[in-house]
Parts: sequence; C-alpha cells; structure tokens
Amino acid sequence: MNFKGELAALGVAFLWALTSVIYSRLGKKIFPLAMNLSKGAIAIAMAFLTILLSGEQLLPAIDSIRFILLLLSGAVGIGIGDTAYFAALNNLGARRTLLLKTLGPPMAAIVSTIFLHEQLSYVAWVGILLIILGVAWVISERVKNATTNDKLIVGVSFALLSAFTDAMGAVLSRAALAETTINSLWSAMVRLVGGVLILLLWLPMKREPVRASLKELRSGRILGIVILCAFLSTYLGFWLQQISLKFSPAAIAKSLNATSPLFVLPFAFFIGEKISLRAILGVLVAIAGMGLLFIYR
Repeated sequence: MNFKGELAALGVAFLWALTSVIYSRLGKKIFPLAMNLSKGAIAIAMAFLTILLSGEQLLPAIDSIRFILLLLSGAVGIGIGDTAYFAALNNLGARRTLLLKTLGPPMAAIVSTIFLHEQLSYVAWVGILLIILGVAWVISERVKNATTNDKLIVGVSFALLSAFTDAMGAVLSRAALAETTINSLWSAMVRLVGGVLILLLWLPMKREPVRASLKELRSGRILGIVILCAFLSTYLGFWLQQISLKFSPAAIAKSLNATSPLFVLPFAFFIGEKISLRAILGVLVAIAGMGLLFIYR
C-alpha cells in the first residue's frame, strides 16, 4: 500500500516539534497576529519562488469551487487557527496547549465523516484513539509553571478554537484535493494566501501591538529566526500537510500530525533532560496507534 500521505503527516509532526519551542519563546516578544502574518508572508514568497523555478504553472486548471475551498481552508485553519495557537502558547505554555490540540484529530474525524463521508475501519478508529491517549499522556505530565485563572481561561479558549479551526481547515483542504492532480505546493500556497488575507482584514483592530512587533522584527537575529521557522514549519510543513491531506483521509492525517510532541522527547534527551518512564510508555502507546493506522487504514 502507498503510505505517501501518512509519511508526509509524520514529517509535518517532526517539523512542528522542531519549531514549537522556538515559537513559544518568540511569543514573548512578537504578538500572535504579527507572528502569523510574518511567517505566512515569508512562506508565500518561498512557495512562489519554488513554483517559478520548477517551471510549474502558476495558475493550474482548477474549478472555482475547489479554489474557494482552499482559500477558506487557509483563512480558517491558518489565519484564525494559527493565530489562536500562538495566543494559547503565550497563555498556557506548550505542554497544556498541545494537550488541548489533541482534540483536533477526533474533531476532524467527525467532521470528515459527516461532510466527506470518509469511512474508516474500526481498527483505524482504535489507532486514532491510541495516538490521542499516548500524546495526551506524555504532554499532560507535570506542569511546573503556575497559571493564573484569567490566563488559564483565555489560554484554554484559544487552544480549543485552534483545535477546531485546524480540524475544519484540514477537512476543507481534503475536500478540495481529493481525487485531483492539483500540485501540493501550489495548494499550500493558496491556503497561505487565504490565511494572510484574513489576517490583513484583522490587522486594523490590532494595529498597536502589531506595530510594536514589527519593531522587534527589525533585529537581524529575530528576523533570521522567524525566517528559519517559516521555512521549516510553514513552507515545508504546509507543503507536506497538503500531501498528507491529498493522499490520506483527514482523520488519519490529523491524528499523525498530532504526534509532534513525541518528537520533542529525543531532542530533550540529547540536551540532557531526564525522560520519565511515563513519557516512554506514552510514546509506545502512540506508536502502537500509528501502526494500526498504517496496517488497517
């Protein structure tokens, strides 16, 4: 069986794990809307340049309905979803935010079943459940930093909004890409354009914090970090995500995307952090779930 979609989804999880800690630190200096807008604009430029150099069509044959679905997917999943995710990181921290983001895969599964009529086997549903439980078990382990009630409520609200809009964006993208020959990089660029357009409409309401963030981006060091993260998580990440949504059901793609916290553990081990037995067991549970998805999709 061709596992191109599943492998691409795991690649997305790896890239998001690699950049999530950096984004959480940048969030102390850069407002979420400004962060999302800057990384989106950089990634669009990279995708556009890649398409030009590769000789691909800038405007491939695509019906208007699919094009609108891709734009809506970007507006919902990237424009609203990623901004809410950065806001959740700032209020909750990475561990709690990622815990709530594990609600994204079952949301995607339910929505895709209702609207796309995607049917998964019972074993695949068990695999999705095991992945969610394994990831949740790992990232819910001992949160050291206290959070005030106000920040907790705001953070949880943003995290749930991010999980829901991310799931909706994935399903809309899957609806546009299924059974088509649309180039995955081109579709990723269209999604990014949709995300940036909704952010530009949002911009006048958050002008002052965005202006302050732009001053921070004048620093060569910070701008360089944002460009690197945009390349890894947005340019490569969304390219791979489009491949995963094109070649695998939305529920499976989002479940494998949700394994990004598991990839953080090896990085933590190599920099000298102690990895608990609970974390290792959680990884093994999630890996068992991934195995079921690959075998009994």
